[in-house]
Amino acid sequence: MNETSAIVILLAAILTNNILLTNFLGICSFIACSGQIGTAVGLGTAVTFVLTMTTMINFAIYHLVLIPLGLDHLTFIIFIAVIAAFVQFVEMFVEKFSPKLYFALGIFLPLITVNCAILGASLFMIIRDYSFLQSVGFGFGAGIGWALAIILMAGLRQKMRYSNIPQPFQGVPIAMIVTCVLAMAFMGFAGMVSIQ
Repeated sequence: MNETSAIVILLAAILTNNILLTNFLGICSFIACSGQIGTAVGLGTAVTFVLTMTTMINFAIYHLVLIPLGLDHLTFIIFIAVIAAFVQFVEMFVEKFSPKLYFALGIFLPLITVNCAILGASLFMIIRDYSFLQSVGFGFGAGIGWALAIILMAGLRQKMRYSNIPQPFQGVPIAMIVTCVLAMAFMGFAGMVSIQ
């Protein structure tokens, strides 16, 4: 059993082991939806909710159902089904209570289902042998870290609209360069907390 405290895991998942900036999981929706701060906040909130909830549920299913019944070979299928169900719930909720955000997110809201950061968090929880509290801390921290990264990127991209960026670097190239600089900035927290 991993002995690291849930608080340390949460802080590390936000800063030093940011699932997006360290493992580059969930980069496609990060680049596609980081043009506006409002959209980034909405998607970041949705990803945080889905990451936290699916990590908790997947932990319970894995340890209470799959392992006792010897069905751990179904882990990927079950985890993906849980993620898909939660994303469907979030999509219906956002459509009902925030139609503007629903249309702003467009195709990227249902694509949270295939956001590799969400599946990656559930798999890291198993690989690192986290307890339930550690898994919740990691899922919530990974979601907050992903949201923080996309919101920072959205702010930077809005500022870059007024910058004189050379033609070959406009669009995705400058977004990737800025993402690399963000990742290096987050590496500055490496001496604070770290998880393996």
